[in-house]
Amino acid sequence: MTHAPHIGADELRAALSPAGAVDAITAALVAGFDPAEDIARSSVSTVHGQILLMSSERGDFAGVKVVTVAPDNPSVGLPRIQGTYLLFDAATLSLLATFDAAALTTLRTPAVSFAAVRPALGRIGQSIRVVVFGTGPQALGHLETLDALTDQRIDTVMFIVREPARVEPWVAGRGRVMRLGSAEAQAALAVAHIVICATTARKPLFPANAIAPTAIVIAVGSHEADARELDSALLRAAAVVVEDIGSAIREAGDIVMAIDDGALEPSSLIPMKDVITGATHLQPDRAVVFKSVGMPWQDLAVASTAFENANHRQK
Repeated sequence: MTHAPHIGADELRAALSPAGAVDAITAALVAGFDPAEDIARSSVSTVHGQILLMSSERGDFAGVKVVTVAPDNPSVGLPRIQGTYLLFDAATLSLLATFDAAALTTLRTPAVSFAAVRPALGRIGQSIRVVVFGTGPQALGHLETLDALTDQRIDTVMFIVREPARVEPWVAGRGRVMRLGSAEAQAALAVAHIVICATTARKPLFPANAIAPTAIVIAVGSHEADARELDSALLRAAAVVVEDIGSAIREAGDIVMAIDDGALEPSSLIPMKDVITGATHLQPDRAVVFKSVGMPWQDLAVASTAFENANHRQK
């Protein structure tokens, strides 16, 4: 029996670039995969957090991501999220490879976001102003993916955080840091082309009228029905794109609470597949919100593509 290789963060990036990950997500949907047919994520609550299982199958591959979420871990110097991804041959269910799940998630989540909003990037000129809420792996991952995906120049990056003094050193090298609620943060939001929300917030980070009416907003911070980063008024005003309508109304607190508030109808939600395939065209004069909760098919699309690329290079 051949030993299945482990693909860590460095090996994953060597096998698949951020732009390549966007293409892998896009290719899966263009080829006809319907996220509505994906296997629903399951979760188990533990004393100190959650264990999540995300399984999927497509074509020659099947896979499962086992992730633990322990909110108190940072206080003892451990990551909040840890896990492993297992990639199998679909026909034999033999293990082909394991992946660092955190690295896989850091690569695939921005890939999903920018696959979903890429058709709207054309509304922005050659210079892009970006506001990022949060300074964790997803904040950096989204910036790296945007950098890799477009020829447009990222003119300014503004990080809005609750405690500027506690940000990691890399943040200062990527942009200015501003305190949440400050006048300068409000000014940055008002002119941002792209707003990325990648936080653990449970309440809206800003009011709907704080952003430009044509801004692109990406929210990836939670997959819980009682947590949200965006307010209902923004979802009422914007074209709201989701990975899958069923998953969104189960797991996306931003969506769930906007529906409960009477600000959003489930029938108005736009599946990202329709945007990518051109079945739906986003209006250039209307804000776009992409709300992601993460789905198993996305990990499989990225992991299987990285695995094939790595094998091709070894031959």
